[in-house]
Amino acid sequence: MKTRILVIDDDPAITGVLKRGLSYEGFLVDVAATGKEGLDKARELPPSLVILDVMMPGIDGLEVCRRLRSADPNLPILMLTARDAVSDQVQGLETGADDYMVKPFTFELLLARVRALLRRVEPTGAKKLRFADLVLDTGTHAANRGQREIELTTTEYQLLLELLRHPRQVLSKEQLVDRVWGYDFEGNYNILEVYVRYLRSKLEAAGEARLIHTVRGAGYLLREPREGGDRE
Repeated sequence: MKTRILVIDDDPAITGVLKRGLSYEGFLVDVAATGKEGLDKARELPPSLVILDVMMPGIDGLEVCRRLRSADPNLPILMLTARDAVSDQVQGLETGADDYMVKPFTFELLLARVRALLRRVEPTGAKKLRFADLVLDTGTHAANRGQREIELTTTEYQLLLELLRHPRQVLSKEQLVDRVWGYDFEGNYNILEVYVRYLRSKLEAAGEARLIHTVRGAGYLLREPREGGDRE
């Protein structure tokens, strides 16, 4: 079956280019010109990935992203924005987007990012990875700390998976960005810092000890909690 992509953007020039280009690459492409139309189409024909503009009349892209993420935590969402400020990009990520691209962009780079996002949700041989009281099921993408179940987005899952594959090993920001996102961020690691914060919040939501530690000037480390608690 072909992969279905939903493009939500009020600029017909952009939706036209993306529909033609992505269709040529073998994807099924649906387009919507408003947030409401995009949400309706996502319900009618659930997509495998959404490309979403931020600034739209009516329901804007941030609110659409929140609703899509609430309905499906694992849906890959690539957000498009005309704003290149770090704060704007972080805001998009904090609403649930997996990645962002600043307009104008090249189709080739967008296609590479689409493929990278889709690779993250491809099924692989399922197994459970364990560290301290943390268990990650690579089949269901669900995590547990003890008996507490933790729901992860696609990107949160990929980041935690990479850390669990290298326990007690310091992973640099460059390594994590390359392995999780699969392309060069040109030194902008704000997206990684946002997702580390997300993961820590979820893993420590019931007061559990910290597992993901910052090694200043080096990167991040998955380490067992020390006796008596562990916070940075």
